[in-house]
Order: sequence, then structure tokens, then C-alpha cells
Amino acid sequence: MCKWLTDQNVVPEWVAQGGYVLILKPVRIIAIIAIAMLIRWLLHRTISRLTASTSRAAMPALLKPLKERADVTAEDAQYIPERRRQRAEAIGSVLRSFVSAVVFTMTALLVLGEFGFNLAPLLASAGIVGVALGFGAQSLVKDLIAGLFMLLEDQYGVGDTVDLGEATGVVESVGLRITTVRDSRGVLWYIRNGEIVRVGNKSQGWAMVVIDIPIGFVSSEEAVAVLKEAADAVAEHPDHQTEFIEPPDVVGVETLTVDGATIRTIAKTTADSQVTVQRELRRALTEALENTGLSGRIAASRLAPRSATPPAWHNGPENSSPSMGEQRPGGPA
Repeated sequence: MCKWLTDQNVVPEWVAQGGYVLILKPVRIIAIIAIAMLIRWLLHRTISRLTASTSRAAMPALLKPLKERADVTAEDAQYIPERRRQRAEAIGSVLRSFVSAVVFTMTALLVLGEFGFNLAPLLASAGIVGVALGFGAQSLVKDLIAGLFMLLEDQYGVGDTVDLGEATGVVESVGLRITTVRDSRGVLWYIRNGEIVRVGNKSQGWAMVVIDIPIGFVSSEEAVAVLKEAADAVAEHPDHQTEFIEPPDVVGVETLTVDGATIRTIAKTTADSQVTVQRELRRALTEALENTGLSGRIAASRLAPRSATPPAWHNGPENSSPSMGEQRPGGPA
């Protein structure tokens, strides 16, 4: 337009150039920024709606992890897991930050192009700087990628009891680079996500309680009957009835040593109730052995001294040797 006005001698050339610099260029720059902000707002809104639907119970089946695609009851559908909400918020925050970085970078390059900068050397320099930063910050990139996949796969969340190798405890916070775990002694561990090789989550799904009780040399059938009755009483108690997924089972003799037999009792419980059920079962089984008198018999059988009398063959005439000055019966005088 400015060139046409100059060619037609409508306005002087300096007026046309001034109008282009003072009017047209700012308008184009403002339009670029406005379009970029609109694109960013639309992408952020899409990500927010997606993460919000993911954090609700009625999320699309395609976005659910495989372990969560099973049919749930109406009562379970009203429960929104805190881990899913935090996971969705963390993933949404990462995606929004990534979108903002891409949009602002492209906007800055377009604005610099409007000011007449040669973008080819700038892009080449940015590529070299990016490669240098990639080599220098490999551990940081490794931590970020590991944290992102950890969130996507929902390996653990805040409040879970996990075993991360050297650190075992309750997860207090989960980030893209650092996971904090507080162990049973109260020590807070800061663990880089890239250094986590294996994860043992004790709070997902169900848990198994395994209790081994030595019974010495008493009757195993009698001990199994007593322990079975005590375990069933715990499972039927109103305070613990909902904590059992399957009824407890006394499987029988697990090991047999010189100190006697060991009876194993197992129970499938919810993950949150494992410790409570384990302690309650131990108490009930111990009291059952004491109330039936088996506890004293077990202690007596384990502490009973072994007979010091040598076997008959040991003192036989063919194995006995006369001491000095003694002669065998029937020998010479």
C-alpha cells in the first residue's frame, strides 16, 4: 500500500515509510501478540477441561488407566481419589507450561522478524545453545522425563506407602523433579525421579497379611482349629468386617525345624487396613492360644530337656570297653 501511494505520487516517500513504521508495523505486531494470546488461551482451556474431567469419577474411559476401567458401584463412583486429582493437576500444569513456552517462543520470533532481525543466525545459535544445555543438564532432563512418566502411569501419589530402595515411607509430595518421602523414623527423604529404579507401592489395590506362629511339638490339627476360630472371629467383628477382602485362612504347617512346627495364617485385606488387621490378628491368635492352654503346652514342648540317657546299643557288651583294672565277665582272673 505504501509503495503504491509512493508510485502514484499521492504522498511523499518519507511519509509513506513513516506511516508503515508508525502505523502498519505496530498493528501487525499487536495482531501477532493478540493471536498468540488467543491460541494460548484456547489451548489452556482445553487442557484445563481435559484434566478437570480426568479428576472426576465420570471421566472418559479412554483416559482411564487400565486398572481403573473396571465397573464400579454407585457408592464408589461418588468417591474422587485424591491421587487422581493431584495427578491430573500436575499433568495439566506441565502441559500448560509447555504450551506457553512454545507459543511465546514462536511469538517472539515473529515479532523479531517484524523488526527486521535475521532469524537464521538466531535460530542456529539457539540450536547450539540448546545442544550445549542438553549435554550439561542431562540429569535434569532425565529427572523431568522420569517424573512426567511417573505421573502419567500413576505409579504412586501423595499419601501412598512406597518402597523406593533406600527410602521407605509415606509420600508427602510429588513433583516433576523431586519426590519427598518421610520414613518411619521421621526422616524426610528428597529423591530425584531420575534415580528411582524401582517402586514398591503398598497402598494400591489390596494387601496380604501373613502371620507365622510357632507351635512347638503340640498337635498341629488342634492348633490349626484354635487359630482358625480366632481368625474367623476377627473377620466377623463389625469393626474389621469391611477391612477383609477374603476370609482369613490358616493354611497349616509352613516350616518344621528342631524347635517344632510353624503354622501360617494369611488374610487378604484392603491396602489401608493391612497394618491394623495384622496387629489385630496377632493379638487374637495369641490370646486364643493362651485361653485354650496351648501356649503353656507349646512352651513346655519347646523347653523340655532332651533325655541324657544313651541308647541301649551304646552300652552293649560289644561296644563297651573295660577300664584299667577291670575285666570282662567270664574273662581270666
